[in-house]
Amino acid sequence: MFFLLSGCKSLQINKKITKELNSNFYKNQFTGLLVYNPVNNDTIIAYNAERYFTPASNTKIITLYTALQILSDSIPAFKYSVKGDTIFLVGTGDPTFLHPYFEDSTALKKIEKYKKVQLQINNLSDYRYGPGWSWDDFDKHFNPERSSFPMYGNVVTISKPDSLRCIPKALTDEIQIAKSKINRVYNKNSFIYPEGRSKEVKIPMVIDSLLLTRLWDSIAPNKVIINNSLPKLEHTAYSSIPLDSLLKRMMHKSDNFLAEQLLIVASSTFSTNLSSYRMRQYILENQLNDLKQVPRWVDGSGLSRYNLFTPTSIVQILNKLYNELSQKRLFTIFPAGGVSGTLKNYFKGDPEPYIYAKSGTLGNNYSLSGYLLTKKGEVLIFSFMNNHFRTANTEIKREMGSILEYLRDSY
Repeated sequence: MFFLLSGCKSLQINKKITKELNSNFYKNQFTGLLVYNPVNNDTIIAYNAERYFTPASNTKIITLYTALQILSDSIPAFKYSVKGDTIFLVGTGDPTFLHPYFEDSTALKKIEKYKKVQLQINNLSDYRYGPGWSWDDFDKHFNPERSSFPMYGNVVTISKPDSLRCIPKALTDEIQIAKSKINRVYNKNSFIYPEGRSKEVKIPMVIDSLLLTRLWDSIAPNKVIINNSLPKLEHTAYSSIPLDSLLKRMMHKSDNFLAEQLLIVASSTFSTNLSSYRMRQYILENQLNDLKQVPRWVDGSGLSRYNLFTPTSIVQILNKLYNELSQKRLFTIFPAGGVSGTLKNYFKGDPEPYIYAKSGTLGNNYSLSGYLLTKKGEVLIFSFMNNHFRTANTEIKREMGSILEYLRDSY
């Protein structure tokens, strides 16, 4: 794949958009834009397209691509083997088990007929947090720990419409209601629910063997034993939910936990020893070895500011997705402007959606990459990245929307 700037129409559009990107609004920030027509290989605009940007949650596009390359049509929930009346489970990183949204109970149903369960959870080589994650987000809902056998989305969900409600119920006694600037004691499963609040709050749990034993005992009393070493038996993968339902949730809600766990799950197809690092390296060295600029890719979610991608590389990956998936399936997985997910209130169509894309937001950074439908029915692939601005996100989105609408109406 290579990009060529061609055609009078493209040259006129290029000139107008370049003038806009050189206006005073953009002068104190770093902006890159690449717009590409995959049908006729027409590069409509390439502005700082080969320079590196902090992608934020645009990183989930690469995680999406990885999952679609490596995983089958369903998620491997765990690997298991059986000996006598005992079933041995090895975690694969599946994030859906008892998750507040998915409520998957595959593992619970699987162990019902066995007297004993031995569970291995120490088979993940990644640290619980990713490189470059902000340490003071330890209690924030968007920052759950990574683990090999997640439960409840690795968060405690608390609300108080009348009386205090907690999922999982086993941690109810660990909650205090108080005025506090934090939601959890650092490195401890002691949670704080804001005084005077009634709405739901999600707080990351500290994942260790003691917590998991407690959680398992609450749903399968005295049955599950956490064991760091299991017998050397032949393990079989056992599936849970359809892959696309997880991908759609990750992309629409920009769910960091699902993104991180997806790379871990993908790595489980190679070995019982899980590693999102090895998964990232494998994809970069194989399916993505043709990227024009090699990314710095350090996590699955984009939480880290260490990630570095160029608009060109992101468009290349989007083009691979466009060539390998049906348009209907692809546009279902991506949020639609003015309709769904993180784009529900932005980039609205007239009247139908014209943007199917993934947003990426960190402090002073906002990017949008995906697909644009023109009024003439063309599908354009774009990556629009903005770093280091001091204006409000809403102003950035408004200016971006003006350019994207011009593309929709003019190409």
